[in-house]
Amino acid sequence: MRPNTLAARRRLYLLARLIVARHYRRPLTLAVLAGALASSPRQLQRAYEQFGDMTFSEDLFARRMAAAAQLLIEQRAIPVSDVARLVGYRHRSHFAAAFRRRYGLSPARFREKRSEVASAPANDHLKQHDLRAGWSGRACG
Repeated sequence: MRPNTLAARRRLYLLARLIVARHYRRPLTLAVLAGALASSPRQLQRAYEQFGDMTFSEDLFARRMAAAAQLLIEQRAIPVSDVARLVGYRHRSHFAAAFRRRYGLSPARFREKRSEVASAPANDHLKQHDLRAGWSGRACG
């Protein structure tokens, strides 16, 4: 492959990643992204294959799921249906299925589990063990 072709393909890949990172909330497809970059879907696929460790679809999915997880954890007042819409899903059921595929839990259960972890004292399990063992917490002298 010629150096100019290689450089152009790398630039295409980097621009595609940037657009996905900034616009994952929109209804992006490979064809839409290729059109925005004045390229063909096949050229964009080749760029992802050559320079990336995932496909365009995997990149978009990963961005959406990471953003959803962050919203579910940090913005507890936002309903799951709104989280779905905010990360680019039109239907809550499609979002829930995708989220479960990625994290192994429904969005609501994920939020609940993360809340339990965040509210539990960090050393609570150690304190319980120490009390059962008869440790008073005083320094040994």
